[in-house]
Amino acid sequence: MSEMFEKIGEVSLNLENYGGQDLYSDGNIEDMLLDAVKNNPPSDYKKVIEDSALWPYLYHLSDIRENIAEWIDIKKTDKVLEVGSGCGAITGVLSAKAGEVTCVDLSKKRSLINAYRHRDAKNITVCVGNFTDVEPGLSKDYDLIFLIGVLEYGICYIPGDEPFEEFLKIIRKHLKPDGRVVIAIENRLGMKYFAGCREDHLGTFFSGLENYREGDNVRTFSKPALETLVKKSGFEECHFYYPYPDYKLPTTVFSDQRLPKPGELVTNNLNFDRDRVTLFDEKKVYDSVIADGLFSVFSNSFLVVLGKKPETDYVRYSNDRSRAYAIKTEIIEGLSPKVRKTALYKEGAEHIKRLSESFEKLSEKYKGSELNVASVKISGTDEVTAEFEYVNGTPLSELFDECLKKEDREEFEKLFREFERRTAFNEDFPFADTDLVFSNVIVDRDKWTLIDYEWTVEKAVSSKKQALRALYCYMLERDFKCFEGLTFLKILTKASDSDIEEIVSEEALFQKEVTGTCLSLGQIREKIGHNNVNYSRFEKELVKAGSTDRVQIYCDRGAGYSEADSYFVKNARFEDGEIEVETNFAKDVVNLRLDPMNEACIVYIEKLTVNGDDIPVARGKVDTNGKKLRGKGAGFLFSSTDPNINIHLSGTELSENNSLYAKLRFVKLGTEIAADLSENIKRIF
Repeated sequence: MSEMFEKIGEVSLNLENYGGQDLYSDGNIEDMLLDAVKNNPPSDYKKVIEDSALWPYLYHLSDIRENIAEWIDIKKTDKVLEVGSGCGAITGVLSAKAGEVTCVDLSKKRSLINAYRHRDAKNITVCVGNFTDVEPGLSKDYDLIFLIGVLEYGICYIPGDEPFEEFLKIIRKHLKPDGRVVIAIENRLGMKYFAGCREDHLGTFFSGLENYREGDNVRTFSKPALETLVKKSGFEECHFYYPYPDYKLPTTVFSDQRLPKPGELVTNNLNFDRDRVTLFDEKKVYDSVIADGLFSVFSNSFLVVLGKKPETDYVRYSNDRSRAYAIKTEIIEGLSPKVRKTALYKEGAEHIKRLSESFEKLSEKYKGSELNVASVKISGTDEVTAEFEYVNGTPLSELFDECLKKEDREEFEKLFREFERRTAFNEDFPFADTDLVFSNVIVDRDKWTLIDYEWTVEKAVSSKKQALRALYCYMLERDFKCFEGLTFLKILTKASDSDIEEIVSEEALFQKEVTGTCLSLGQIREKIGHNNVNYSRFEKELVKAGSTDRVQIYCDRGAGYSEADSYFVKNARFEDGEIEVETNFAKDVVNLRLDPMNEACIVYIEKLTVNGDDIPVARGKVDTNGKKLRGKGAGFLFSSTDPNINIHLSGTELSENNSLYAKLRFVKLGTEIAADLSENIKRIF
C-alpha cells in the first residue's frame, strides 16, 4: 500500500490527513497499551487489566466500555461513523453489529491500538487526522454517528463563537435523513461532582459545577443546556438516557420511560482515575432526588439519541461474571412490555437455555401456591434470548425499604413472615431457586410473582435457609443498617452463628462460581488504589480545630515569636492522655515554642529530641510558663490557657531541614482548679 494507507490485519488506516506527529498523547502508557493489544487476544484483556492495576488499561480495554453502545439497535446493513474512536473501546461492538464502520481519530498511536485489537474485522477503516481535515472527505449517508466522550472537546477543534453548535451541524450533514446521532457525555451537574469526585477532564474539584473558567478547553452541559444545544443545531427528535454509574463504565442504562427507583443506585465509588473525597452518602441523596422526580437533572452522565428512539427502555449488564454467565437484561415497555435476557458471549447460551427448564420445574413446584412464576420463551441460535412476561407491581425489596424508612419494624416482620410462608410451599420438591431474593419478587396487591430464576439447583432447599439467605443478602446490600443489624437478622430468622457462617461461606462459593477467575469492578478499583477520603475525617479535623486538642509551633528566627510564624501540627496524636508530635523546621530557627493545647493542664515531658538527639529538660535548654513539679519527672503545672514549652537551639547542630519530636503525658484541669493548685503547689507537690 502507499504511504497514505496502512493495513493492520484486515483493518485499513487512512493517513491522508495525518500530519506526521501525534498532537495528543498520554505518553508512555500508549506504548504499553499497544504492546498489550499486539500480544494478547481480547479474551485475555481482563487479566491484562487486573495484572496492570492501572486506570488507563481499565478505561481503554475493559469490555464494560462497550455497554454504552452494545444495546443500540444497529443492523448489518448500517453504515456507522465513530468520531473520536481513540483506542477502540467501542469500535469492536460497532463492527460486530454494523455493515461498515469508519473511525476518525487525531492520534496515530491510538488508531494503531484500535487497529491491532480489531485486526480480524473486515469492515473497519480508521481515518487518522484532525476532524476538520478529515470531515470533507467523509460520506454523507451514515445511518448512525457515534460521539462518545467527544462533544465536550468541540471548543478545541471547531473555530467560531459557537463551536459545539457548529460541530453538531457539521455532523448532521453526514447523516441520512432517517439517521441517528448517539452522544455520550458527562453531566455538568452530575451527582458525583457534588459528592466529591473531581471533574473528569480537568481533574479539579467543582470546576464543572462552577461552569468552568475562561480558557478551559472542555465544556460539559446540564440537561436543559444540552437540549437547547441540540435544538439549535437543527435536530428535531431527541431522547435522553442515563448511564449508571456513568457512561465510561456503565453497568445500567435508564431512560425517561424507566427511571431508577429508590434503593437501586448503590454503585457510587467513582474514583478509578484519581483520588476523591466523599462529602455525603450518594445512595441516600439519590434516593431523595429520585423520590422528588429529579434524577434526570443529577444523573452522572447522559446518552442522547438524536433521531428515532431505540426500542429498549432499560438495560443492565452483568460483565463481572465469567463468560459462561455474562448476560444483559433489557426492559422494553411499549404496547406489549417484555423483559429480555441475552447471553453476551456464545459460552453463555446454555445458561440462557436452562431458564426454560427452570420455569417448568418451578411452576410445578409452586402449583397451587400463592407464589406465581413469570413465564419465559427461549429463541435464537447464534444469539440465544430469553423473553419473560412483563409483571406489574413493586419489588418486594422496595416494600422492605419503605418499612426501614418509616422505622416500621412490625410491618417489616409481617412482610418477612409472608415471604417465608409463600416460598416454603412444597419445600421438599427436588428443585429450587437458590437466588430467591426480595428484589426478584414482584408484589401487586395480593399477587406475588417470582420474576427472575437464573440460579437453580436440582435438589430440595429448606425454606428456613432460603429465607435466611434472602434477608442476609438484603441487609448486606444496605451495610446491615436495618434496625439492630445482625442482631435483628438473628431475632427474625432464629438463626445461630453457625447458620450465618454457613450462609456466608456458601455465598462466597456461589460468587466465585459466577465470576470465575475475574475480579469485580470493586476489587479492581481497590487494586488501582486511589484514595476515597470520607468527609467524616474532615469533620473531625474541623471539630478538632475548634477544640483545645491541637499543638501549635512557633518559630523564632532572631526577632522573637509571632503568630505569623506559627502553625498547627496536623498529624499531632492525642490519645489516652498522651500527645505525640513530630514536625520539621528550617536551619535559621534559633528557638522553638511548643504549645501543647489551649487549656490549663499538667504536662510531663517524656521525650524531647532534635534530629534524634535528646534535649535535656534543664535551664538554658528548655523553659516553660508553667510551674515545675517536684519529683524525678519533668512535670509542669500550667494555670494559663496558653501553656508553652520553649526549646533553645543555641549550640545544637542543625542542617537545612531539621526535625523536632516530642512525647508528652497530660492531665487537663479547669482554670479555677489550676489556679488553686498553683497557689498551693509547695504544700501539695
